[in-house]
Amino acid sequence: MGTFQTTLLCLVLLHRCISTAASDEEWKFTDQDWKSATATYTKDINDSIITEGACGYGDFRRTSYGKYSAGLSTLLFNKGNTCGGCFELRCVDHILWCLPGSPSIVVTATDFCPPNYGLPVDYGGWCNFPQEHFEMSEVAFFEIAERRADKIPVQYRRVSCERTGGIRFTLTGNANFNQVLITNVGLDGEVVAVKIKGSKTGWVQMARNWGQYWHCNINLKGQPLSFEVSTREGRMLTSYNVAPPNWQFGQTFEGKQF
Repeated sequence: MGTFQTTLLCLVLLHRCISTAASDEEWKFTDQDWKSATATYTKDINDSIITEGACGYGDFRRTSYGKYSAGLSTLLFNKGNTCGGCFELRCVDHILWCLPGSPSIVVTATDFCPPNYGLPVDYGGWCNFPQEHFEMSEVAFFEIAERRADKIPVQYRRVSCERTGGIRFTLTGNANFNQVLITNVGLDGEVVAVKIKGSKTGWVQMARNWGQYWHCNINLKGQPLSFEVSTREGRMLTSYNVAPPNWQFGQTFEGKQF
């Protein structure tokens, strides 16, 4: 290869690296406009909402979401598509209920706050469509509001999810029904498509079962498993041979991270 071609190739590769880095930074640091909503809290045990939740994450203390988890109203939950997404919240416009300086916290969408159309939106029906509402853990709620507060006005915006470690894949199902729960997803946090691959198969598209459970009807026992995860913002990440050939249902494996 001549000097000119080598120089041109280096410039192209450098441009791609800079473009990719700029794209990552833009997603991570671009501020979105604050939007108005309301928030309440549910009493919990050991600082976590520990019920399984409509996203299927199970015990949140074991999936890294812990006390910083929230149930979303019908509009925000979007039929489960928002599961895993991160929101920054701050209490605003209430001198008695909001903490001084309006500190903010980041919560992960882990559950659905069901509507109650028998009650008005300002008294018990705050999750009715088309209200925008967050039901938080008690501990997280009082990081932005006074102890005497109940239902508070908040502002929210979507933010990047900061996660420790890689994406986690929990395998469930049976020989001909492979199901995987996907947790600990970084960046926008919302998984919109999943593919799975064994050593004897090509890439197989999985279907959303519910929440962040994805499934396919194929026998993959005895094969190492690879996963391809796509997020709402169009990012795709492939983790090869995440599970060894002797994997068992009920086990959790960790892949790459965005």
